Amino acid sequence: MLSSIGPTGFILLAVIALLLFGPNKLPELGRAVGRTFREFKEGAREIISDDDSSNRKEQEKSKPMAVDSEPESAPKPADKRLPE
Repeated sequence: MLSSIGPTGFILLAVIALLLFGPNKLPELGRAVGRTFREFKEGAREIISDDDSSNRKEQEKSKPMAVDSEPESAPKPADKRLPE
């Protein structure tokens, strides 16, 4: 059985963080956590885009070349970006 953290849970976490780190360290801690999440998202985007580009290259290599046919319109790849 999973339960979500309610408003009282967030208040309790804030009080514990205030007691552990003090009022002067909390802004620095928040910035560090934000920077970490941003870097993680950027890294995940790079991995996804690298994977997509390598898949496209492999598909182009395995696709037979037709001499007299018109080029096919390539379907757009699915958007695999992480939400911001």
